[in-house]
Amino acid sequence: MTVTLAMLAQQTGLAVLDHLEHSARIPVVDGLQAQGDLLVIPLSMIASAVAPGPNARWTEVGPEGIELLRGAAGGNPHTLVADPGTCRWTAGVSDSALLAIGLFEASAVVYLLHPEHGATGCPPGTYVVRRQREHEGRRARLVAD
Repeated sequence: MTVTLAMLAQQTGLAVLDHLEHSARIPVVDGLQAQGDLLVIPLSMIASAVAPGPNARWTEVGPEGIELLRGAAGGNPHTLVADPGTCRWTAGVSDSALLAIGLFEASAVVYLLHPEHGATGCPPGTYVVRRQREHEGRRARLVAD
């Protein structure tokens, strides 16, 4: 089934900005993805640095979605959206770089939705969601969306 931005917005109740093409088909990307201040990384790419924590609590992700992160100064949310029974999320993660905000495991395509950036899909697998960091000379800071 083709999933569009309008379909995800209606399903979650999140309004997406008018400059986005609401009828656009959401791409499903197998690999590293960036969305504003977040990175979505297949766990296999960084498994030596990231793992579920010993007391990780998993939450089922549903059609209404789970907010993963809200932009700087109360901005727009990054929301993970999945069909019932196909995805679970935990913020209980161990990350040597201290950038991960969580992990999700998906048995079907799931979507990351943002009102300004639109949406992207992730095929089945396990993924790390990390904050992006930018460097200016010798200084590093988190990307603010």
